[in-house]
Amino acid sequence: MFGQSNFRLLNGVKKQNISFQVLNNLIVFPLDLNGKELNFILDSGVGATILFNIHKNDSVTLLNSEKIKLQGLGSEEPIDAILSKKNKFGFKNGVGLNQNVYVIFDDNFDLSSKLGITVHGIIGYEILKDFIITINYSTKKIEFASPENFVPKKCKKCETFPLEFYKLKPYINVGAKFDWESNKITTVKLLIDSGGSDALWFFENSIPEITPPVKYFNDILGEGLSGTIHGKRAYVKSLHIGNFEIIKPTVAYPDSLSISFARQFESRNGSLGATILRRFLVIFNYPNQEITLKKASGFKDLFRYNRSGLDLIYNGKLLVMEQDNDNVKLNDIGDPAFKKTITLAYNYKYTFKPSYKIFNIKEGSPAYKSGLRKGDLVIKINGKFTYDLKLEELNDYFFQKELKRINLVIERDGKNYEYQFRLEDILK
Repeated sequence: MFGQSNFRLLNGVKKQNISFQVLNNLIVFPLDLNGKELNFILDSGVGATILFNIHKNDSVTLLNSEKIKLQGLGSEEPIDAILSKKNKFGFKNGVGLNQNVYVIFDDNFDLSSKLGITVHGIIGYEILKDFIITINYSTKKIEFASPENFVPKKCKKCETFPLEFYKLKPYINVGAKFDWESNKITTVKLLIDSGGSDALWFFENSIPEITPPVKYFNDILGEGLSGTIHGKRAYVKSLHIGNFEIIKPTVAYPDSLSISFARQFESRNGSLGATILRRFLVIFNYPNQEITLKKASGFKDLFRYNRSGLDLIYNGKLLVMEQDNDNVKLNDIGDPAFKKTITLAYNYKYTFKPSYKIFNIKEGSPAYKSGLRKGDLVIKINGKFTYDLKLEELNDYFFQKELKRINLVIERDGKNYEYQFRLEDILK
């Protein structure tokens, strides 16, 4: 696992902590690439480091480049890309030398608008292979530890599981209950995919027990390198990882055309994604080919789907006029011999703030039936201006309990309109 292309800690440091953001369950953290700081998703489901969403203003130097073709998830053809060699990554007290980077320029592969911040790339195996990496979703900290200096802490509530690697990606054997009428546990082999925001993916008919779900709804599951991924969404009775039992997790069944590339590993039955992983303290130990899990505070949180039918994305910056409470003047009015009148003179300032729009809306959903449509700009939600919210905070409104009332003010064709609807459980 160790070669000329590697990451390491510097200056005698044995371990290094880095803060990250959790966006749509994904880990986003900063890395320097050839001296330029960029945001990367930590994705255990990729072997190669991928760069995207790069523009002229980013001023990223790419070394030793050549044109290639890349194939990934999605139903379309391979895409054009550039392979850049001998690059240098850096983070606090850490460096990665002689790194290969695959660069894609397809504008359709746009994670930034779906996460609400600019994301420039995905990194997985190349950094995971050289450290013992502890991910604490609660504190939003990643610890990078040198394997030769790593001393595991005593943890009675932790469980460690072996990993199997195929094309630089980690797989784990877990159990699942597919039959709602019995307690039979079926063993399945899943890719550990920290870069997949869903809880679980199962590949229909990869084993006899994984059959098409009875209760489901069709949906867009995401965007892959080779196009849009379609499939069904449902629930499964339970997932069993050692002694950890996860009740009624959400599951997606991608259509066979979208995952033909992923099915090259015939033993694979699906993926275990970030909505599961974030319920644990996670320790990736690639050098020893194992993973350690410990329950986190949100382990028993209920799994829910978006109950509105709305899919929102970031829509650029909006110039907003706001009252400047830091610069308020007091003005005296009237004759001093009489009662004094004091008025407050406010100043105003203009600030660029985020805006959001409806990217997709499911026909027949509560939002669709209310009259909302694709392309509407969302101005307010339940009385709050959306420019004061992060995209993830805005989306959280749609995962609340059934019958929760949602009031939206939207802009369409330069005019504001108000719509109301109640959240409905899509799968009952």
